[in-house]
Amino acid sequence: MSLLSKMRGMALAATIAAPMLVLPVTQAHAGVFISVGFAPPALPVYVQPPLPAPGYLWTPGYWAYGGAGYYWVPGVWVQPPSVGVLWTPGYWGFVGGAYAWHPGYWGPHIGFYGGVNYGFGYGGVGFFGGVWRGGVFAYNSAVANFGSVHVTNVYVDRTIVERNTIVNENHVSFNGGGGIAARPSPMEMQAEHENHFQPTANQTQHETFAAQDRSQLASVNHGTPGTMASSNVNAYHQVALQHAQSQPISAADRTAGSNYNPNMREANQDQRVANGLRSGQMTSGEAARADRTQSNIDQQVHNDRVANGGSLTNQERQQINGEQNAASRQIYDEKHNGNTVTPNEVDNREANQQQRTANGLRSGQMTSGEAARTNQNQAKLDRQVHNERTSNGGALTAQQKKQANHEENKNSRQIYNEKHNNKTAKPKEH
Repeated sequence: MSLLSKMRGMALAATIAAPMLVLPVTQAHAGVFISVGFAPPALPVYVQPPLPAPGYLWTPGYWAYGGAGYYWVPGVWVQPPSVGVLWTPGYWGFVGGAYAWHPGYWGPHIGFYGGVNYGFGYGGVGFFGGVWRGGVFAYNSAVANFGSVHVTNVYVDRTIVERNTIVNENHVSFNGGGGIAARPSPMEMQAEHENHFQPTANQTQHETFAAQDRSQLASVNHGTPGTMASSNVNAYHQVALQHAQSQPISAADRTAGSNYNPNMREANQDQRVANGLRSGQMTSGEAARADRTQSNIDQQVHNDRVANGGSLTNQERQQINGEQNAASRQIYDEKHNGNTVTPNEVDNREANQQQRTANGLRSGQMTSGEAARTNQNQAKLDRQVHNERTSNGGALTAQQKKQANHEENKNSRQIYNEKHNNKTAKPKEH
């Protein structure tokens, strides 16, 4: 049996072994929905490879899930199955307590893909990398990378890029569940029920190769895949074959991958508080409540891990998930209750501290116990700022601003020390 045949067979077995597989309810195309109990990693940042030849369309990279956990399928230029069709990318969406994969498809119009900003024409809403004109695809040079290829059907439209880009500074790769809050428009819902083409054979084979490339596994690359994008499927397949020969995925890799939970909900909650403070949707008092709640959860996770030798039992995971769901609703309510404040220097520093804690949790530089301490200190300061603003009619005196900055400096040093004390934690779901 050839290595190619083995890779295809192994990929099929990995797909069958993936958790919670059900038949799709979308009548427009066939496929398999995969449901996972924890979110996919953040989208990696990469440069679009040059167009291989006129007529190819860009399909963005994405995190797929198989027998060794999440793995990155490189973005690639492909030939569409028919003239006049466009690619709607697949996306992960939080549904019923889990993250479900909604497969991509070809169709006459772009449907909903979770509001995920995949880049290169897929800014979260529609597609602005080009259009079909008279049976020929015309490229928007404001988005597409032509390299040295001579392309005659070209136009420039930067306005459409700005109008349809959902800002995603943290490169979140999923919809709902603490991720992107976008919902499908009537036009996107209509597009979803049009006649669709399934992914081409090249696209399916492309994902198959990625599933067997160890350097693409999230548990191995920690969010930085070995190959992020490729000009064409054949170029990447050669790379994947070499990787499969030199370092095949082992049973240990599969065990590690199935237990690797890259997007900690702790980090996501801190991130949402930071975003709320920056936007003015959360006041310091509201942030204080959210910080206290998160500090208590962080400490509980830390204590449970210490008691269990570094991990959580299934019952503890379920309990923590329930508490995080409640905390998530609290943050949502605080951000949408009409209490707002004009963003200012103090709020921005509060947000920066939350951001740094979130980053420390995601990278593994901070443990849950360390995050509990930083959130507790931040809650105290947030409450102090809130009380002083309330007593002063909504503002801080110059002396109070100076004191708040002094406290933030102490918190900043604490976060730095926590992140550089050589105490690390493998990023986990909780």
